[in-house]
Amino acid sequence: MSTTSSSPEVVAGIDIATAAVRVVCVDEQGQVRAEAREPLPPPRRGVGGHSEQDARAWWPAVAAALRRATAALPAGGREVVAVATSATSGTVVPADGAGEPVGPALMYDDRRAAELNARAQRIGAPRWQALGLSVGPTAALGRIAWLAGEDTPDRARTRHLLHTPDLIAWRLTGGPVATDWSHALKSGYDARVGEWPAEVLDALGVPPQWLPPVQAPATEVGAVSAAAADETGLPAGCSVRLAMTDGCAGQIATGAVRPGQFVGVLGTTYVLKGVTRELVTDPSGALYSHRHPDGWWLPGGASNTGGEALAHVPADRLPALDRAAAARGPASVVAYPLRREGERFPFVSGDARGFLLGTPADEADRHRAELEGVAFLERLAIERVRELGVPVEGPLWVAGGGSRSALWTRIRATALGMPLRVADHAETAFGAALLAASGTLHPDLAASAAAMVRTGRDIEPDETERAALDESYAAFTAALRERGWLGRSASL
Repeated sequence: MSTTSSSPEVVAGIDIATAAVRVVCVDEQGQVRAEAREPLPPPRRGVGGHSEQDARAWWPAVAAALRRATAALPAGGREVVAVATSATSGTVVPADGAGEPVGPALMYDDRRAAELNARAQRIGAPRWQALGLSVGPTAALGRIAWLAGEDTPDRARTRHLLHTPDLIAWRLTGGPVATDWSHALKSGYDARVGEWPAEVLDALGVPPQWLPPVQAPATEVGAVSAAAADETGLPAGCSVRLAMTDGCAGQIATGAVRPGQFVGVLGTTYVLKGVTRELVTDPSGALYSHRHPDGWWLPGGASNTGGEALAHVPADRLPALDRAAAARGPASVVAYPLRREGERFPFVSGDARGFLLGTPADEADRHRAELEGVAFLERLAIERVRELGVPVEGPLWVAGGGSRSALWTRIRATALGMPLRVADHAETAFGAALLAASGTLHPDLAASAAAMVRTGRDIEPDETERAALDESYAAFTAALRERGWLGRSASL
């Protein structure tokens, strides 16, 4: 936990990740005034693709993190005017009439309902096609149907189907609240027309009363109750507002919130997300869209490679390898450093495998080729977005652990031929705080981002290396085409 100087008013952003809860308290200029973290029990993963977590652990961890953060504020938490919660996309938990979990949370990566999701895809195909969405094996919609079909005491006690933030908001306000259309997306909510897919839910046997009403992110859904105030240190009456999923909140945290703005997040995998005025549909299924809090759209896609390309390198060796790779210049070989089987963005292919064209001169040469390979994937992603008619303005906001490498960031800028802007606080909890500030500390999300997001350095392309990277990129894309991976479409 850490604190800085006092602030008259702050907002609290909560991030419920798989391993821990994180809380940040942020003032109207974007200064983090206090923060805290509490661990969560690890998910239980087993046969059949089951992935579960004890949902009863969420609220104690959130309350403890809030207590520690608010206690570190100058006024002991009385200055918090709003709070919002973000979490993983697609995690759901059955609850009784009092909002108490009646079973474990079924996590975002749980695959037990893959066949039900395939059925949901077939039943709602026209709807999903219009929405530009494919119901994948791990979509929450199938898990909800699986819960509805279970003949158990837990099923008999279920009255509500809650996403992670719904349970926390219930605890904060003392009663059930609406969910946001971002967390509801993988549960089947159609943000294009503003409704749950009745034809799909009916066919799958899902009781419609299980599902919550849906509102736009940043909407106020209640106020902190006296009981929750005692547990958390938040003031009674503090505004409880809706946030978005972890990926969307991370995008918002970079400040990329207006049409034409995009952010490339280089974490374990590479994610490209942006803002468009109109819904963009991708026939290949590689790109899909969340709804922006202001009614615009947030198209994006996630690759199966990214920072994981360097997972074989001990972390303490990366700085030296970066220095050696910077000194040698562009790689003499071309790499597609995919460590998994199959690719999902910017192209869709279950057959895709990593490759290396040529023999590296040394370890630094191979390292440089792997850095360039991820940069080429990013370039291909942006080209795919532009092919769909979406303008991508420069600079490209960048975030994630990979963006801390000065060399990698410069390679990415050069491969793209576009300046990059490194974000300072590109994290889920900060994005949740921006949504909490929308309508409280600031009039709307654009105003919150303009006032609170502090960008770091701008990185320009290295024109002395541009031609070499263009040549390698041509070889990279040619190899993808020769293998038949580019140009394929995912079945809806």
